[in-house]
Amino acid sequence: MTTTSGPAVMGLLLAAGQGTRFGSGNKLLADWDGRPVVTAAALALRRAVDGPCVAVVRDARVAALLPGFIILRMTGPAQDMAASLHRGIAHAAEIQAGRALVVLGDMPCVPVTHLMRLVRCATDSRPAASGHDGRPGVPACLPARLFSTALAASGDMGARRLLTDAGALTIPLAPRARHDIDRPEDLRRLSHN
Repeated sequence: MTTTSGPAVMGLLLAAGQGTRFGSGNKLLADWDGRPVVTAAALALRRAVDGPCVAVVRDARVAALLPGFIILRMTGPAQDMAASLHRGIAHAAEIQAGRALVVLGDMPCVPVTHLMRLVRCATDSRPAASGHDGRPGVPACLPARLFSTALAASGDMGARRLLTDAGALTIPLAPRARHDIDRPEDLRRLSHN
């Protein structure tokens, strides 16, 4: 059993992507149901955890939309998703969190109830992950014992491999909820469903 002296669960919002497929503008700032995309994901995360919430961001405008979050800035040239994950997980390890609930800033449809279930189902030795066709992905809740492994992950597929190798308990995520916003048409499609 892993023992920690920090918070039981830290919320981790990954919101530092370049969003190059979205075209001009930052997809996280695009309107989603009357508010920015990132705000919906952040609000769900805040409601799902009692502990501190951390956001890894690149754009100061995104950071300004996240009051109450600890902001970790990404600077310099574009980096893969693993770099954002590393930054957030390093903070979770530093504060000795028992678990980290990882959420993507461009997934505005994930229900709070799903995030809470991930937290409940993760154990000290096994992560809980959102799934589709039995394949684990994010959002996911990682136990502290996997933090060092997460810090060694690389590329945009690092989290999936980590979750698969760790035997993550996979919790189905409804089709609409698992869509992320990559292109303007994704936003329009989800807005009409």
